[in-house]
Amino acid sequence: MNVARKIIASLFAHVAYGLLRFCGWKRKTVYANLRHVGAAAETVCEKLYRELLHNLTRHVGELLFCFKTFKKLPAEFAAYPCRVDGWNFDLAPGAAAVLEKMRSGGIFLTAHYGNYEAMGPWLSRLGIPLVASYIPVKPAWLNRILEGRIRAVDGRSYSVNARTPREFVRLLADGKLFCLLADQDSRIPSALAGEFMGRPVHNNPLPDFLLKHRPETPVFVCWIEERSTRILHAEQIQIQLGVSGSASVMAQFNAWLQSRISENPALWYGFTHRRFYSKNPEIYK
Repeated sequence: MNVARKIIASLFAHVAYGLLRFCGWKRKTVYANLRHVGAAAETVCEKLYRELLHNLTRHVGELLFCFKTFKKLPAEFAAYPCRVDGWNFDLAPGAAAVLEKMRSGGIFLTAHYGNYEAMGPWLSRLGIPLVASYIPVKPAWLNRILEGRIRAVDGRSYSVNARTPREFVRLLADGKLFCLLADQDSRIPSALAGEFMGRPVHNNPLPDFLLKHRPETPVFVCWIEERSTRILHAEQIQIQLGVSGSASVMAQFNAWLQSRISENPALWYGFTHRRFYSKNPEIYK
C-alpha cells in the first residue's frame, strides 16, 4: 500500500505539473517577484519557475497521498535516524536540544519553504504542543478536511481557531508552541516596516505584540532538508535585549529565510505570493 501511494503521488505530481505549466499558473507573479529582487533574465525566471512548480506539485502529492508516513514517525529523539515506509528520517545535529525546549512552548516562525506542511505532524509526533494559525481555505469542505484530517495527529488537530492577539497570548500562557507563517505581506495598518531580499516589505506585527506581552518567550525556526534522508532542522532565534519586539525578531527571521532561499530558491513558494505588494504594488501590474 505504501508503494502504491508513492506511485499515485508521483503520477499526481507529474500530471499537476503539466497542467499548471500549461496554464501558466502564477507565472506573472513569480516573474514579478524574481525581477524585483534582481533576477531579470528571462531564462533565469523561467528555469526557476519550472523548478518551483516541480517541487510544489511533488510536495502536494505527498500531502495528499503520503502524509500518514509523517504521522507515524518516532516520538523519541533517540529513535533517529530511522526508516519509515521506505523513507529515511533524521534530526540535524543539535536539533534535539532545541526540540526539547520546544516541548515547553514558545513561538514558532516558519515559511512557505519546502515541505512546510510536513513539519506539523512531525513536531506533533515528537511531543511538541503545536498550535498553528492558518487562514481558512475555500471551499469550506476542503478546509474541514485540512483541519480535521490532514492537520491532525493521534486524534488531535494542531490547527487553531484563535483570531485575536490576546487569544494567542493565552495559548502561550498555556504552554503551547504557537506557529505562524511569517513570510507573507502584511497589509494591515499596524504592519511593521522591514527589509527582505534587499527590498522594503511590511512584516506581520503579531510576533512584536506577543513578545511585548511575554518578553521571555523563546522563538524558534524549523525546516526540513530533503536529500536521500529527510532531515529536521531546529534553531532558536536569540532576541536582542533592549530592542523592541519584532524589529529584532522579524529581521532575524527574514535573514534566516534568505539563507534558505539562497540555498535553493525553487523551494520558497512565497514567490507565488505577492510578498512585496504593500510596498511596491506597481510591480504586479
